[in-house]
Amino acid sequence: MLRALAVDDERPSLEELLYLLNADPRIGSAEGAGDATEALRRINRALQSGPGGPEAIDVVFLDIQMPGLDGLDLARLLSGFAKPPHIVFVTAHEDFAVQAFDLEAVDYVLKPVRKERLAEAVRRAAELTGNAPRIRVHEPDPDHIPVELGGVTRFVAVDDITHVEAQGDYARLHTDKGSHLVRIPLSTLEDRWRTRGFVRIHRRHLVALRHVGELRLDAGTVSVLVGGEELQVSRRHARELRDLLMRRP
Repeated sequence: MLRALAVDDERPSLEELLYLLNADPRIGSAEGAGDATEALRRINRALQSGPGGPEAIDVVFLDIQMPGLDGLDLARLLSGFAKPPHIVFVTAHEDFAVQAFDLEAVDYVLKPVRKERLAEAVRRAAELTGNAPRIRVHEPDPDHIPVELGGVTRFVAVDDITHVEAQGDYARLHTDKGSHLVRIPLSTLEDRWRTRGFVRIHRRHLVALRHVGELRLDAGTVSVLVGGEELQVSRRHARELRDLLMRRP
């Protein structure tokens, strides 16, 4: 059973998060803190108590934008401890996802929080603490990829994706209608979508050959125009890309 601490300066959001956590059978106890300073005092008691002590905390569900010490600041402080609790960020903004990954967050849940999405974050935390069996999750539909936007899961057609940009352990999927951040490394998508016409052109970019409009050569540099955006092609990938484009039907 996980021992959880929820941190949010907005009382209604905190109460809703605690309600959802307490409804999860994997949560043994859930406490609330109204700001990062209060949370830090509680976590200090937990660390002094030790992993098996009565004050221990396994996972912190942490809002990011709070007055004074914010969630990212608190996570940075905790990273300096030998055995800090796991962190799940819970926020209304997706802009901080890459920073959250850099701080080794377990998950990044967008508000408004849905029961199913929070349950997935709890599952990940339980796995890391040894409180749950490791379950392999299969993507239900190979032609679509789930993305989360404003607490709603949407399914983006793989054929609509023009290119993918690496952002740490995340990837940003670009389509003609916008972009979506997913917690999947670029290398994983490269392996998964190789047979669907996606090609690595740079350490940061994966492109869909069907969406490449132009191949440009200028003073020894190579770039492609894809989805209305010009992307640089690294030297190691340039020849393979040219060959693939020449063979493209």
